[in-house]
Amino acid sequence: MTGSTFTQTPCYTLGDWNNKATVRVRKDDYRLPEDLEQQLLSKGWFPPTFIPYIQHPLIQASGRSVAQRLEANHLVYFLDYTTLLEHRIVNRSVETIAHGELAVTIPNMMKTAALQLYTDEGYHALFSHEVAEQVAAIYDIDDRQTPRRIDRLLGMIDTISPADRPLAWFLMGFVSETIIAKELLAITCDSLVSTVYQMLRNHLEDEARHSRYFGEVFQFFWTALAPTQHDQAARMLLEIIELYFEPDVPWLMRSLASVGFDEQSSFQIIADFLQPDAHSQRLRSGAVSTFAAMKKARFFDNEHHRQLFSQAGLIDG
Repeated sequence: MTGSTFTQTPCYTLGDWNNKATVRVRKDDYRLPEDLEQQLLSKGWFPPTFIPYIQHPLIQASGRSVAQRLEANHLVYFLDYTTLLEHRIVNRSVETIAHGELAVTIPNMMKTAALQLYTDEGYHALFSHEVAEQVAAIYDIDDRQTPRRIDRLLGMIDTISPADRPLAWFLMGFVSETIIAKELLAITCDSLVSTVYQMLRNHLEDEARHSRYFGEVFQFFWTALAPTQHDQAARMLLEIIELYFEPDVPWLMRSLASVGFDEQSSFQIIADFLQPDAHSQRLRSGAVSTFAAMKKARFFDNEHHRQLFSQAGLIDG
């Protein structure tokens, strides 16, 4: 690897971490509210933007209790996924920065921020687990298998040679931390159970700083990578981004079965959600910050890389 040159001096920090990071300044215990039953008369468990199938006529005709249970299922699934993602994917990615596994000299401030980010993610995993356990207990949700995306990401690592795995780990963290769910930033305390709302807001405030940091670090490493490594990294990025937006159909089917829908009805409910156009729209919208960081690093200046992503339908030609 070689050194990096920038037209502007990057920060490589998480800003005023001691006074802004949730783990440092928030005192929330993330216990569900005492007036939960009252809140559930008008509030939900999970932002409906991210579970569009909830609006399907078959679910709406089944009554609010069915929709509410499906929201709870999705929240527990999302929080279990978050706990595993933070520990097994993102923090493993951060280790490649903090411990110099990518064979490039790491600026001290970048290393310090990596260790701060590692701490953030450990706390995110903790409060995600705590809230998931409470909601799962209310609804007796006990079929909590490892989310398919986690298995697929870890499975990808197993196919890569040990020498190339640090690069793959780093890219997985980069994609994860730059996929910012912008729609969640628009939620209000009137739409969700108060504990869930506060948890998501606190998490997202941290993640906004993580996204900026990983965008800068990606630019640093992309410039430092030898040209011969660029094509390999581009192929890895394409596979990783697609994996992050692959729906977990087996889990969706189990969730719908838990409220009494048979296989035929379940496939009918999620049919629109699984359409290629819908998938492409979710990917393009969800990965907009990822693509912006790649563009800033001049990733798409390479014609081969641009065609690779264009042919996959991830960007316009």
